[in-house]
Amino acid sequence: MFASKNYQEAMKMYENLLLEEEVFSPAMLLKMAFVSEGKGDYSSASFYLAKYYDQNPNPRVITKIKSLTEQVDLEGYQMDDSDRLFRFLTDLQNEISATLAFLLVISLILLIIFRKKADQPIHFLPSVFLIIALFVSNNFLSEPKTGIVTGSPTLIMDSPTAAGKLLYTVEPGHRVIIKSSKDIWYEVIWKDKKSYVKKDNVTRL
Repeated sequence: MFASKNYQEAMKMYENLLLEEEVFSPAMLLKMAFVSEGKGDYSSASFYLAKYYDQNPNPRVITKIKSLTEQVDLEGYQMDDSDRLFRFLTDLQNEISATLAFLLVISLILLIIFRKKADQPIHFLPSVFLIIALFVSNNFLSEPKTGIVTGSPTLIMDSPTAAGKLLYTVEPGHRVIIKSSKDIWYEVIWKDKKSYVKKDNVTRL
């Protein structure tokens, strides 16, 4: 439908896939951003581009979001070498876990086969290491939860209460890492510090 320029019908199908079935591809997100921008819905276009950025970090995406939101600088899109490494590992999380599980099974089989000789604590170290590594891979090697600021203006506070200290007032387009949820607030990372924003002002990616 998109190829035949039937954009509205294609958009309905894409929205159903994304919102109802939570299925999407990078190409689909770019098409949704294109249609939304054409309709003048820059907020939605920025959302789709930010979600695309989560899957494929690209400086050109940041430039486009800046253009749509009329922002000079955007927070939350910066990536250093450690971020790229973590991203690489999370992309391979299933493969890493499967490999560790396979090696663990082999190590346990070897312990059973050579149980008479493997009577020293050091012989159990590989299995213990693999169990710990598998636990870390399954429980900590996952992509951070992110969101895009959509409220205008959005107040960033130092505590989850209206009586807290106002840290920043920002406009839509910024990206935040969501650490936790508390009542009507998200705990987020803003400028490398723990902060809070109202859920109504942030759309989860």
